[in-house]
Amino acid sequence: MKRIQVLNLLASISLITLIFHCLAWELWFAPLRPGGSALAFKAFPLLLPLFGILRGRRYTHQWASMLILAYFAEGVVRVASDPGAVSRAMAAVEVALALVFFLSAIFYAKLGGAVKRHPGD
Repeated sequence: MKRIQVLNLLASISLITLIFHCLAWELWFAPLRPGGSALAFKAFPLLLPLFGILRGRRYTHQWASMLILAYFAEGVVRVASDPGAVSRAMAAVEVALALVFFLSAIFYAKLGGAVKRHPGD
């Protein structure tokens, strides 16, 4: 498998995992309020770049790498400030997933653009 395909795969997996992680964190594992919190809506902006990332669009990797920095920052703040150990652990996972996505997306964009999967693309 080519390096550029590995980077796109890493970006795709980390983005999908981060979407589910945000939902699980705020609805079940460590919500701010019992029964879930409205912070679960923070997963919805991650859906915007999803199809472009899955299709290997270079431009989507570029702008999504900037979007993901908000999730990285939130995770860093919550690692330092959340009172519960579970919530801090979930925040640390968010930081790790955001970092994996950020690095794979920027290196994908740098190395060269869309991966052609179908002859008509």
